[in-house]
Amino acid sequence: MKRTARAFWIGPPGHGEIRDVVLPDPAEDEVLVRSLWSGVSRGTETLVFRGGVPENQHATMRAPFQEGDFPGPVKYGYLNVGVVEEGPAALLGSTVFCLYPHQTRYVVPASAVTPVPDSVPAGRAVLAGTVETAVNALWDAAPLVGDRIAVVGGGMVGCSVAALLGRFPGVRVQLVDADPTRAKIAEALGVGFALPSDALGDCDLVVHASATEQGLTRALELLTAEGTVLELSWYGDRKVSLPLGEAFHSRRLVIRSSQVGTVSPARANRSYADRLALALDLLADPALDALVTGESDFEELPDLLPRLASGEIPALCHRVRYTDIG
Repeated sequence: MKRTARAFWIGPPGHGEIRDVVLPDPAEDEVLVRSLWSGVSRGTETLVFRGGVPENQHATMRAPFQEGDFPGPVKYGYLNVGVVEEGPAALLGSTVFCLYPHQTRYVVPASAVTPVPDSVPAGRAVLAGTVETAVNALWDAAPLVGDRIAVVGGGMVGCSVAALLGRFPGVRVQLVDADPTRAKIAEALGVGFALPSDALGDCDLVVHASATEQGLTRALELLTAEGTVLELSWYGDRKVSLPLGEAFHSRRLVIRSSQVGTVSPARANRSYADRLALALDLLADPALDALVTGESDFEELPDLLPRLASGEIPALCHRVRYTDIG
């Protein structure tokens, strides 16, 4: 009898559906994983759901186990935590993280899963992919003791960055967002909060993650002379205008990109596996539970994604639970 599973697919942009899929038997070096949780990263996944990936970025934006092509039909996602039901003895029964889309069961190479430490609850481990992005960003940014730092954009990535920066000694960290409800999340993460108009200036470093033109402009305004904006936002097919006249040159400001698809050159001696393992270790901190702002059953995904994409549900990470193990 063939083994089957159920998977979430985006059909035409703006529409999703649950499909039955047939699973292969795992080979000797593969694992069969039963999903416990997956996470919807609201920024990237809703952009994909809307069909907003530019054609010249279709290859770059592919997820590791994506099926189909942009704009659709496509099976997309990369935050999955499950239990190994079949595979090498060393992994059998382990809770693992995998960069896999939303699917009840799946078969992948054993090398594609990372064991979740005992100190990290499975439900929190869905944040590993985003915390990994934050780790890479801080390798790129290289903040120093005593720096004055703002994180503009209190979404999932921005909050992850702020949470890690809050551990640096002597650093002033302020999360900046237009949504005043983000103040409670900043408090839970142990960092300051301000609306854009009230943010503290003279920053040595500003990490920008709002994916808005206004946010990036404000990030430049908050810098001290010779300061750096580290740009983490993904704008998809939108164009951005910036005030690069005015004092941009005279103050010798810097805008630098960071992207998780490549390990930071500052840590070229580290592998992707090293980076992900570090992210999972960092998730032992219960303060990061503040990034999970909602929860739904897997079968609700076709109705959930339009509400996330429209902003009706103002989520950071929306967690998906798998109660149907078929």
